[in-house]
Amino acid sequence: MALTGTFERTIDDKFRLAVPKLLKEAFAVSGSGDLFLAPGNEGCISLYSSEGFDKFARRLANISPGRANVRTFLRLFYARAERVVLDKQARIRIPDRLINLAGLQRDVVILGVNDHAEIWDKQSWDQFLAGHSAQYDDLTTEALDSFLSESPMDGRSSYS
Repeated sequence: MALTGTFERTIDDKFRLAVPKLLKEAFAVSGSGDLFLAPGNEGCISLYSSEGFDKFARRLANISPGRANVRTFLRLFYARAERVVLDKQARIRIPDRLINLAGLQRDVVILGVNDHAEIWDKQSWDQFLAGHSAQYDDLTTEALDSFLSESPMDGRSSYS
């Protein structure tokens, strides 16, 4: 199931964040399950289910480590990624290094982004929205053109 939605949350003084019930269910986590936090892009933290993180790690394993920039990415990604456990209130504790990396303050936004979620500082997310919302139509065209050129659909498109 694709992860969707936008959820406003607050990080408490112990850097704990409540995972929305809808995301917890979509991640198929029951009880005190494991999730993974990792550096995201544009200043966010990515949140994965254990299965989703393993799947992403398998894809990363196919990248050739022969290039210095690939090795650097892998080091930066895995050194800052961390398994976290949901407590009884469905909260996770975000490590200090990821709090600092994403510039998270008290108010955050959690976004469902298909196969993972993203945790953004609310002010950063609001700025991202303001800077990109007007481009939505152009971004849609570019993304769907790329998608349609990669996926044969017998000449038919459900997007036209």
